[in-house]
Amino acid sequence: QVQVLESGGGSVQTGASLRLSCSVSGLAVSDYARGWFRQAADSQAPDSQREFVAHITFSGGPTEYSPSVKGRFTIFKDEVKNMVILQMDNLKNEDTARYYCAVHGGRGSFDSPAKYIHWGQGTQVTVSS
Repeated sequence: QVQVLESGGGSVQTGASLRLSCSVSGLAVSDYARGWFRQAADSQAPDSQREFVAHITFSGGPTEYSPSVKGRFTIFKDEVKNMVILQMDNLKNEDTARYYCAVHGGRGSFDSPAKYIHWGQGTQVTVSS
């Protein structure tokens, strides 16, 4: 059984950094591509429309980012710990959301939540001025 677990969320001020980690049991980190998505607490969108944040292929590259985070967020793999990391720098108020790690099913676009087959419960990130 595959289980996805996110950690590293918290409350920070604008301009600060956070590092989110995603561990998956039941799969090796190199087996499947991984993505990070987010959803604001007050979002009226269904879970199927979570906002794409970043993606990394099973080989560890290339990576893809949402335009809203490109240049500030970095996704990478820690092969030793079997984790995918999302390094978030220069955080902004609008980055406040619950962040979800997901395992891609192997086919389809990297930025569509529907193409991901395993999801974690998410970790909250709150950025305030």
